[in-house]
Amino acid sequence: MTSSIHSPVTELLVQHQVPFQVIEIPLSEDEKPIRSLEELLSAQGLDPQSVVRSVVFKGENSGFCLLAVAGGGRADWALLRAHLSERKCRMAEYDEVPEATGYVVGAVPPIALPEGLRVLVDRTVAKYDKVVIGSGVLGYALALSSTALLELLAGKDQGDFIKE
Repeated sequence: MTSSIHSPVTELLVQHQVPFQVIEIPLSEDEKPIRSLEELLSAQGLDPQSVVRSVVFKGENSGFCLLAVAGGGRADWALLRAHLSERKCRMAEYDEVPEATGYVVGAVPPIALPEGLRVLVDRTVAKYDKVVIGSGVLGYALALSSTALLELLAGKDQGDFIKE
């Protein structure tokens, strides 16, 4: 399927000559995915665990931060607080996500983000040959090589930030 979508994410990938596949996620009338992304990926022969979730949270002093994590792991708040030298961290509120990232919940990518937004990359991203990320456009995801994604995330904090 080659529906063409345009977002800062696809522009960045094209600019860096990173091949990617657009995955359409059918939405219901109220903008909710009709099927889970994992089901769609399985149907297309992609590993459902290879989805890189972009989890936005806010540190008491450091402000908003995005954690890119693949697989089913959950953020380890103690590790995050220690890494950010924070006493308190919380998940970003639904309406804070667009404010922090420029994207709506459900379409947030780990790349093509505002300059000041700190990005943490969990080591799980490197576990997969191909990963699926938010496209910046609701209803679409992008599949690309994890190597290419990690090259685009070079210079970002990389480490272990989840409980497996």
